[in-house]
Formats: sequence, structure tokens, C-alpha cells
Amino acid sequence: MKVLILGGGGREHALVWKLRQSSRVTQLYCAPGNGGIADEAECLAVDLKSLESMTALAARLKPDLTIVGPELPLSLGVVDEFLRRGWPAFGPTQAAARLESSKSFAKEFLQRHRIPTAPFAICDSIEQVRSALSHFHTPIVVKADGLAAGKGVVIAKSKEEAAGVAAEMLSGKMVGEAGARVVLEECLKGDELSFLVFSDGERVVPLVAAQDHKRVGDGDTGPNTGGMGAYSTPDIVDDQMRDWLVHHIARPVVAGMKAEGSEFKGVLYCGLMMTARGPMVLEFNTRFGDPETQPILMRLESDLVDALEASILGRVSDGDFKWSQDASVCVVMASGGYPGTFEAGKRIDGLEEAEAVSGVKVFHAGTSKRDGAYYTSGGRVLGVTARAGDLGTAVARAYEACAKISFDGAHYRKDIAGRALKK
Repeated sequence: MKVLILGGGGREHALVWKLRQSSRVTQLYCAPGNGGIADEAECLAVDLKSLESMTALAARLKPDLTIVGPELPLSLGVVDEFLRRGWPAFGPTQAAARLESSKSFAKEFLQRHRIPTAPFAICDSIEQVRSALSHFHTPIVVKADGLAAGKGVVIAKSKEEAAGVAAEMLSGKMVGEAGARVVLEECLKGDELSFLVFSDGERVVPLVAAQDHKRVGDGDTGPNTGGMGAYSTPDIVDDQMRDWLVHHIARPVVAGMKAEGSEFKGVLYCGLMMTARGPMVLEFNTRFGDPETQPILMRLESDLVDALEASILGRVSDGDFKWSQDASVCVVMASGGYPGTFEAGKRIDGLEEAEAVSGVKVFHAGTSKRDGAYYTSGGRVLGVTARAGDLGTAVARAYEACAKISFDGAHYRKDIAGRALKK
């Protein structure tokens, strides 16, 4: 079968790598792809901000299956458009993708369906923000309502800072249109958990869990990013907790969306905080996480195509996953200045040596290739991912591989999975 993946980051490279292992896939396309993906799939030009561009590409290729990687095409309704034409596509409709594209919709949905989440206030003006702040203790989380590529969340230490951040968001200076409305939220304490499930609109099947590291600096310091690394182990959640999360969070979300007329098909990413009061929902993504997809797919031992198809065809439980008992970890190597402004076009060296390390796969996120050499083209450049029998070995392998790679301004966190190793 012919498979098209829309997107061009580390998540899409991991999907390409995994799909190449399926005996059912005969042709693999990725649009727009990146320098590393081009070695494993045919990369084609597309404008992910244009329904017309994505539709024209699919009309020409006639893929048997399209997988939507990033959030923007989902929020534009690319799945609706493909389904209208009778083209199989993996991902939620525009209405179902509101769980990610609108933080205020997600918070009100959680409240309506009594799914645990932090107390919150939704504000359309700085006057509403100032009024709402009196109900919160510090620190306070300020979130842009719309899509902001992982950069629309600020944890404010004081009410003055919260008001200032909210004003910047509402003015459009900070994250553009995404900040036209803001959500204030109680700051939850605990360990974050990324819990992903496949849904066919009715049933859900969980993937293995992972933990993301959002802050740019070691020890969870500095601004939020799209994610600086993630890890997954068999014991990150036990069977009892996994079943609780399915029963009390994932299933109620899917049932609630169906009851409200927005059936959810695809992958639902539940970003959770494991608090002393129990798990609480921080956010939803309506697509594979990045960088969580990299360590999760490193542990997948069954055919991903079967599972994707089962979700589309309404029989998700037929796409049973088989998982390795190994641990896996992904360390993101970023451009100098990220998550702020950065320069692209820096030559990347040492990739072959890095991939020669046992159990390592280097996924490309923001790279281009010319004349046989790779260059940086984004903020997050590479996801250096390793798998091993235990977490300590996987972490050691990932960092051994990182040490072999160099490009001007490269930086990465040195403590991915550090807290888990201490435990």
C-alpha cells in the first residue's frame, strides 16, 4: 500500500522509520519531510497551512492511507476534506481537534464531563484577567488559547507577572492570534505523564506511556519548549494505573466527544500531572506527541499500519499492540537560541558515528540535506533516541551518541530521565 505522512519533524521521521518496517507498505511519501526523512521516504513539497495544497498532493499521489503528523493541518480540517472525498486518513476531524486547538474548549469540556483537571478561568481581556487573578494562589499558569507550537504556556511566579504575560498574549505580540484568549490555571505539582491512546470513535486502546521534558534547561529551568526529550519504560505506569487512566480519562473523553457530536478518531494524547490528589489533565494533543513518539515507537514491536487502519475502520481493539519490555529515551539536540530566535544553515557532523552506537536511532527534526551533507533548518534539530534493557543503559547510549554529533550552537539537556534514574 501507498502511505503519505503530512509533516516534517522528528515525530514524522519516527513514523516513517516505523512504517518502513511494515511488509504492507510498498511506497512511502512524506510532505514536506526533512533531510533525514529523505533517506527513508520520498519527500514532496506541500504547504501544511493550505488545504488546497494538501488536497492537490493527495489527489496526485492517491495514497491508500494518509497520516497527519502536526496539529495545524488537523485544525484546518484536512481530515474532514479527505474523508469527504473518500480518502482514508488517520486523525480527528476539525471539530474533534478542538481538544488541542482551543485550550478553553478543552477546559470547559473537562468540566462538563467531570474529568479531573486544575481549576481555571477563561479571559478575553486584561480586565477579566485582573479580576480572575484574585481567585488564584501563585504560581499561576498562563496559557494561550490557540496553537502556539508548545510556546504558549508560561508559569508565572507572581500575580503581576501573570497579568503581564496575559497582556502580552492578548496583544498578539507573544504568540499572535493564538493569544486572542487566555486561560489562567492553578499550577499543579507532581510528575508529568504523556498517556496516548488510539480511538475509533468509541473504543480506546492505550499505547505505552512516556514522560516529556518541556523546559529548555537542566533541572526543569528556563522557558517552555516543544519538548527537549522524553523517555518510556515498562514501569512508568503500572497496569492498575493504566486501567484507571483508560477508565477515568481516555474513555470519558471519547464518549463525551461522541455525545457532543464530534466523534474522536485517531490518537488522543493526554498530558497529565500525577498529583497527590491523583492524575489530572494538563492538556490534550490530538496527534502523536513530539518527542514522545520517538521513544514510544522504539518500543513498538507490532505492525503500526494494522493499528492505524483499525482506528479508521472502527475496530481499534483489533489493532493490538505488542511492546518491548526495554526502556527507551530521546534527547533533543537544539539550535543555539532555541526556543527563542536561532540561526539555521549550520552543518551537522558525526551522524554516522552516533548511529553506530548500539541501540541508537537518530531522528531528524529540523534538518535539510544538500550535496550529501546535513544542515540545521529548525529550532529542534535532532532526536537522538536509544533503546536498551534498562533505562540507565538507554540513557547512557543516547548521551554517548549525542557526544559524537556537532553543529554550531548545539545544546541539549543533560538530565533527560534523570528523576526516574534517581528513584
